[in-house]
Amino acid sequence: MSGRDTGNSSVRQRKGQVSDLSEDNRVVELSDTEEEQEAELVSSKPKSVQARVDNEDDYSPWVDVLRVITFLIFGSCALSYLISSGESFTWGLRHPPKYLNVDWWKAQLNGPLRLTLDELAQYDGTDDTKPLYLAINGSIYDVSSNRRTYGPGGSYHIFAGVDASRGFVTGCFGEDRTADMRGVEEMFIPLDDPEVDRLYTAAELEALKKEEREQAEQKVYETFAHWAKFFENSAKYQKVGEVKREKNWLEKEPRKKLCDTAAKGRPKRKAPEQK
Repeated sequence: MSGRDTGNSSVRQRKGQVSDLSEDNRVVELSDTEEEQEAELVSSKPKSVQARVDNEDDYSPWVDVLRVITFLIFGSCALSYLISSGESFTWGLRHPPKYLNVDWWKAQLNGPLRLTLDELAQYDGTDDTKPLYLAINGSIYDVSSNRRTYGPGGSYHIFAGVDASRGFVTGCFGEDRTADMRGVEEMFIPLDDPEVDRLYTAAELEALKKEEREQAEQKVYETFAHWAKFFENSAKYQKVGEVKREKNWLEKEPRKKLCDTAAKGRPKRKAPEQK
């Protein structure tokens, strides 16, 4: 019994040793594999870092600077074209918008002027140290940018330093340097002609004259509105204030007679068959 037991014990010991050797081999194999992976990982890290370093060395900030400059140039050109209504891509505006004018911003910050007619007359261009103003419909505009036209010796100097609203309609620049528009519609009302008027009945003639006056008043309004909007919408001339007047000033003014030039241009009334 003891011999067999001894033999069996020896066999078990050998098996145990073989088993231990196999496990050791597996551990060694696993260790070798892990070491290889770690070695690969370690060897790969420097390559990645080096690649990043190389990329950073190749980067130049001037590329981004060039992109920004290019964007700003194209943006500026587009904005110039938009603001100038297609006039220029490079801000070469003959008449820049009001909000690009320093004087316009000064006027906004300082507030609108309130000038009497006597005060307005001091800005007729005879004093080079003062701006050049004209008024229409009670609004004062700075026309200093066009002294050649509105300054002394200019073709429209007659409008400088006054509110000549009436003259803009009648064309009588010298006589109608006033804002009094009463009676201006007469220049568009047909002249009475007994030979033609007798062709109408009394009722027809009365209705006709009423219609003629309404049409004449509409023409005055349209003509005057044209010039008022011309200055109001102009990018060249800035509104700087209003004319200061006394209350009910118009009632104190003598009614003006229609100037000769406007009176001579009145149309003739047409006969019924000619209408």
